[in-house]
Amino acid sequence: MTQHNYNDSIEACAAHYGDEAEAVKTYMQEGLKQALRLPNRGPIQFLKNGALHPEIREAYSKYGFYVFEGVVTAQEMSDVRQDIDEVRSRFATHPDSKLDARGRPALGCDCKGPGLKWSKALSDPLGGTDVANGRHQIKLKELKASADAPEYAPFVLVGSLQFSEAALRLYGHPELLRVAAEVNGEDFAPFNEVLFIKDAGVGSAVSWHQDGDTHWNNPDFDEDIHGFNFMAQVYQSTPVNGVWVVPGTHKQGKLDIKAMVRSAGGERLTDALPIVCEPGDVVMCNRQLVHGSFANAGFEPRLTINFGFHRRSSVLDVMGAGIHSPAAIYDKDVIKKRSRVIGYAIDARQRQYPHEKPYDYKPFMEIDKTYKWDSAAKADLRDYNLQDLSI
Repeated sequence: MTQHNYNDSIEACAAHYGDEAEAVKTYMQEGLKQALRLPNRGPIQFLKNGALHPEIREAYSKYGFYVFEGVVTAQEMSDVRQDIDEVRSRFATHPDSKLDARGRPALGCDCKGPGLKWSKALSDPLGGTDVANGRHQIKLKELKASADAPEYAPFVLVGSLQFSEAALRLYGHPELLRVAAEVNGEDFAPFNEVLFIKDAGVGSAVSWHQDGDTHWNNPDFDEDIHGFNFMAQVYQSTPVNGVWVVPGTHKQGKLDIKAMVRSAGGERLTDALPIVCEPGDVVMCNRQLVHGSFANAGFEPRLTINFGFHRRSSVLDVMGAGIHSPAAIYDKDVIKKRSRVIGYAIDARQRQYPHEKPYDYKPFMEIDKTYKWDSAAKADLRDYNLQDLSI
């Protein structure tokens, strides 16, 4: 990846910070330089025996994230953007509305589970709150949006696979599922799927945090016990609109982020850097990695198709954290039911891209189970996210 000229957007964003403008600009520019120096980006590569290339595995283990470049082809990206535009056209007009801009029932308004979440423009809705068991320990600086900006902006679309067939098809991408099997074992289990939305000039901050919740004190704790997320980028991800991470923190257990902020002298954490991507890149990000994002006061939007996977041993017969779904013990039947989404995704993708060799998911093969993507499957996906395997 070559370094793009992000200066205009960085300048525009930094201007919102008043007396801190120069410090913010320097921080973002230096972070960008450091990010592009890391040897953790390139195409997905497997050895002849099918194993993930060891250099990818080693870099992911060392830094806690890897940028798979060019995963989503131009053809599929066109499909994704068209689908996302259609999905967004069905959003409610504001947080209290049940109708979209055309007067139709808004997307997900009849669902039992959470759907579209909103936030105030350029705010930090999670930082310093009890949301998600208080994992967002500090509040990032909230910026002032332009006078013509809406008061609220779309923030996260939860349970996204029931709303976006393009996201469902991407979820069934055979190479990404092969990577999941290499990292989490062939019996890997699903986690949670969302669209993260950070529109230009209004997109909210997400305060520094680690995603894991359940296994911090597990005697068998290791760097992969809380799984990972794939983050597919629909638009360019920049220092202004993108996720920032502190490389290596996924190996260090549960961290005191308030202490990290005190040590750094403010919210701009020491050693943090941005994950910069082109449209069609897919990031594999360890859930234990300290990460967050600043309010998007720049010019470029970011929309991330986010979906994660776990080791089966991390969720089997484990009490869930109650963050993404109601707290429950995930027995084999719960995992089996939640995993049907993988089957639907594989078949939906095969119908759209018949030239590809579809992924064979081992747990389905062991019980000779196949799934068909049809109208009954679409109905079956309604509120599927109430069964998210949240640890």
